[in-house]
Amino acid sequence: MDNSKKVPLKQDKTYSFKEILANVNIYAGQYKLLFIVSIIFAIIGSVTVIIGPDRLSEITDIVVEGIGTQIDLAAVNRIGLTLVALYAIGSAMTYGQGYIVATITQKFSKRLREEISIKINKLPLKYFDSNSQGDILSRVTNDLDTVGQSLNQSLGTLISSVVLFVGCLFMMLKTNVIMSLSAIASVLLGFVILTFLIKKSQIHFKGQQSKLAKLNGFVEEAYTGHNTIYSYNAKDQSVEDFSDLNTDLYSSVWKAQFLSGMMQPLMGFIGNFGYVVVCIVGAILVIQGSITFGVIVAFTVYVRLFSQPLGQMAQAFTGLQRANAAMGRVFEFLNEDEMQNETSKTQKIMGKTTGHVQFDHVSFGYDENKMIINDFSTEALPGQKIAIVGPTGAGKTTIVNLLMKFYEVTQGRILIDNENIADMSREEIHDQFCMVLQDTWLFEGTVKENLIYNQQNVSDEKVIRACEAVGVDHFIRTLPNGYDTILNDSVSLSVGQKQLMTIARALLKDSPMLILDEATSSVDTRTEELIQAAMDKLMEGRTTFVIAHRLSTIQNADTILVMKDGEIIESGNHEALMSANGFYSDLYNSQFEK
Repeated sequence: MDNSKKVPLKQDKTYSFKEILANVNIYAGQYKLLFIVSIIFAIIGSVTVIIGPDRLSEITDIVVEGIGTQIDLAAVNRIGLTLVALYAIGSAMTYGQGYIVATITQKFSKRLREEISIKINKLPLKYFDSNSQGDILSRVTNDLDTVGQSLNQSLGTLISSVVLFVGCLFMMLKTNVIMSLSAIASVLLGFVILTFLIKKSQIHFKGQQSKLAKLNGFVEEAYTGHNTIYSYNAKDQSVEDFSDLNTDLYSSVWKAQFLSGMMQPLMGFIGNFGYVVVCIVGAILVIQGSITFGVIVAFTVYVRLFSQPLGQMAQAFTGLQRANAAMGRVFEFLNEDEMQNETSKTQKIMGKTTGHVQFDHVSFGYDENKMIINDFSTEALPGQKIAIVGPTGAGKTTIVNLLMKFYEVTQGRILIDNENIADMSREEIHDQFCMVLQDTWLFEGTVKENLIYNQQNVSDEKVIRACEAVGVDHFIRTLPNGYDTILNDSVSLSVGQKQLMTIARALLKDSPMLILDEATSSVDTRTEELIQAAMDKLMEGRTTFVIAHRLSTIQNADTILVMKDGEIIESGNHEALMSANGFYSDLYNSQFEK
């Protein structure tokens, strides 16, 4: 989708109706014709209802005139059949309108889900680093569901209510001006209070969506970190924090629902008050001979029809406020800055690379005013094993993120086979690497599906050989269905077993370059030795970048880069660095001190 056409939303999360409507037009503009048809159906259906009281007035006058003489039953039957036909048409139109509105809102919600799914893959890593997972999930689930439900419940009601309100007003003025003014005056107070309640409740509906996102974020964090919470005996603190967030959400929801809930009984009272006014004024006018009894009958129905849409509009506006608050958060997500479009970039490397990587005076900072990588330069020859070590915060993982083009360098160049990665697409770069991270990731599916993730034509023999190489084949065969076992909550895997599977997945990809970011940090020492031996054999001929805190695992690296504060302070192999008695030597010895 062309982002240049999108309407930027305010960053203070206060969105005007015009801004929301402009963004709705982007994602639902194709449904305009259907929406117009639904409005036509609503008009026809409402007109049939509006005409009804006028026909009832005629029947009343015929009956009153015929009392004591003879009632014109033929005319009564004719008018009665007309009313039946009108109400039947009205019911059909109302059903048609409801069906169309439901279709539009659900297609709109479906379109937003599709756009969100596409958008997630276009957002830079910086967005996910700076926003909580709970907030993102809340936008994708709760806010999107609120949009669909609120629009479905409110949009159709609002259309028919507005038409019914205007039509009733016209028919009332056409029938009798004095009675009309009396009825209008009786509900004018309702308009004033309704406007006040809408403005007040809108603030709380927006707060409700925001606080719900915070609560979801806390629950997500508490669920993923429940072991830490228990180990630190922080259960009471966690419950207290949850209680505070829950109380804040309760306060916003209660205020929003209380104010919106006042609308319906208020309009009910105004409607009943209107009956009283119509009866009193109508009785006076009948005594004066200004109107007939039929007019009073018609107006008692008109007052109900006149006050009913006010209550429905109050409910519709309440629903639209919820949708407005939720859509603002959804559109804010959809209008986030995306990664640079690289469809115009042609493939620079045909086939697989040789694995020659160069960092040429690279500088980078998440904030342009604060660099964390400063003038970084190094070279990895094909087939070499490059280890990157250093204290926490030295910039080790950042170097890998730049190499994978998760972030763009601020200054300098990164070259793969003498091609600047700035001129290459992300997809082309990612095809040249396989990665094993410290945090494991397995999806719900069979073991084999997890191992050959997004790869084609991988034989069972190749899968087994890779699993044997990392020492996980025996464990997989002990599972109920072996490689066809579905990994879900019923299958218990240790962190080390999961890591072994992700290592096997990376080996199956068989890319010319490999990135290991603390890949063995979650396994025991014996398993680590087995994995290390298998990795050394399988990394032959493959350029490998290893980020490690356990310095014992990278002693055989061709080059060890020692980083501190975003700069390389030492480089060389293990023996050379140890003999230099510098920072690396101190770091290594500190891990093996008695």
